[in-house]
Amino acid sequence: MTNVIYNTATTLSGFIADDDNSLDWLFVVEQPEDNSFGPFLEGVGALVMGSTTYEWVYTHEGLDEHPEKWRDSYAERPAFVFTTRELPVPDGLDIRLVQGAVSDHFGEIAEAAGDGDVWVVGGGDLAGQFYEAGQLDEIRLSIAPVTLESGAPVLPRRIEADALHLKSAHVEGQFVHAHYEVRYPRP
Repeated sequence: MTNVIYNTATTLSGFIADDDNSLDWLFVVEQPEDNSFGPFLEGVGALVMGSTTYEWVYTHEGLDEHPEKWRDSYAERPAFVFTTRELPVPDGLDIRLVQGAVSDHFGEIAEAAGDGDVWVVGGGDLAGQFYEAGQLDEIRLSIAPVTLESGAPVLPRRIEADALHLKSAHVEGQFVHAHYEVRYPRP
């Protein structure tokens, strides 16, 4: 069974990007050498992201000139980018632009993930769409010691406490890592 995990970094104030959709706030925080991200990534079979997240990665990494940077970060995992417009895709990378509802593409995403998990890289609205489709299984937050006045919210949906079960919380360097299981009401 495919496990869908929204794994992201967030500020103390609950934003995953600033008003310019930048993650510069994240890269000034000292990154721990020993963290849970490596083992997490090993279990990922496919990536999913929204167009804003993809555009930031594309620009920040200079993928137009350095597509190998995608492989350095994500290896050969297939990626699905939910978008309503045409976006550039470097040759040789398995990046699939899709339009429509999460439920329209979930079968293809799960098949591409194989025995691995699906990582919802971002953004928060896309993670919310997975939740609303009944397809979000876990939320993993790495909370950084940074605050922003505004920006892109970590998950712009109302999800009540009975739907989120804290599985673990621990310190990783300057980050607090919180891991929640998503539970849906039984009919």
